[in-house]
Amino acid sequence: MSRLLTTVCALCVAIMAAAQEDLPESLQVLGDAAEAVDEAPKAEEPKEPAAKYWKSSLQTKIDFGQTSLTNWAAGGYNTVSLKSFIDANANYEKDEMYWNNRLQLDYGFLYSADKPILQKTDDRIYLESKWGYQATKSLYYSAQFSFRSQFSNTYEYPTPSAKADGTPLGPDEEYTAADWKNASVLKSGLISPAYTNLALGLDYKPLNWLTVNFAPLTGGFVIVDDPLLRSSYSQPRKKEFENVADDQLPKDDKGNIDGSVYKSAKFEFGAQLKVDFKVNVNDNFAFTSQVVLFSDYLDKPQNLRVNWDTRFDWKLTKFFSLTFTTNMIYDDNVMIVNEKDIAKYPNGKQRVQFKESLSFGFVYTFAR
Repeated sequence: MSRLLTTVCALCVAIMAAAQEDLPESLQVLGDAAEAVDEAPKAEEPKEPAAKYWKSSLQTKIDFGQTSLTNWAAGGYNTVSLKSFIDANANYEKDEMYWNNRLQLDYGFLYSADKPILQKTDDRIYLESKWGYQATKSLYYSAQFSFRSQFSNTYEYPTPSAKADGTPLGPDEEYTAADWKNASVLKSGLISPAYTNLALGLDYKPLNWLTVNFAPLTGGFVIVDDPLLRSSYSQPRKKEFENVADDQLPKDDKGNIDGSVYKSAKFEFGAQLKVDFKVNVNDNFAFTSQVVLFSDYLDKPQNLRVNWDTRFDWKLTKFFSLTFTTNMIYDDNVMIVNEKDIAKYPNGKQRVQFKESLSFGFVYTFAR
């Protein structure tokens, strides 16, 4: 049997060899082409795109308003207003860690014919930076830094009691820009005040649109660079003036305690609770709100400092939107003078501060 199998195999090999020699020339060409295809370099398979950990966006908005009256029986004044807003975000997320950064800038002014000067309507610098590391499904360890201030001086313009040179207003005269500026009262300025803090605590994210941050270890500074404003923001006295009676302290031209008596910076250490809401109803309507409560362990911890900001954005077309914002502040250390009760509180008192704004304008967002 083995001899038979050997004979059959040898016969098959001989037949195949003979057949190879007798192949038509066309079949031989096809064989060569097949070999060339096999030897050709194969195309590399497409690689998966690299993971993208950073997401950034920049929203810009400009609002313009104008009113012109000619022989208008009901009265009024010609006005021009301009307001700008920038909202920049840069967020990083990888595995259990995230790092969110946001910068908001507001600036606006108004010109009205009854006061021939530019009056500032909006001025804000607000920077937030928060790092977090996941502890459980909805809980994160967090560290965050924030900075609040403004770009330029803010003035209040009460009606002048006389012209800038001290002479009374004539019967046919109107106050000039110089008269209004001479009567102006400085209210705030660049780094006057400025609020900085570093908060260590926990971030709780039960829902995509809600974040609650509690930081029992929060420290920072209240900075008032301009000496003229330090008493209005209850800055502490310098060490050499701590035990000096008020009537023995140096005075300014108006008889008030000179600003050089006070420190330019006050350290605070306490606890902070911050609640952030961010709801996108659809591609055209969004609502954001942030409430920040702070208690200073070192100075009247029962008196909370409150900052509450809300913003509604309604995108009417691709490039135009309607925006409504509110800002509420209560700070026990900020003394506000009101002309209605200035006799009772000549140095001012604590009051709730509130601002709202409704605007329509051009908006554009850069995102990647």
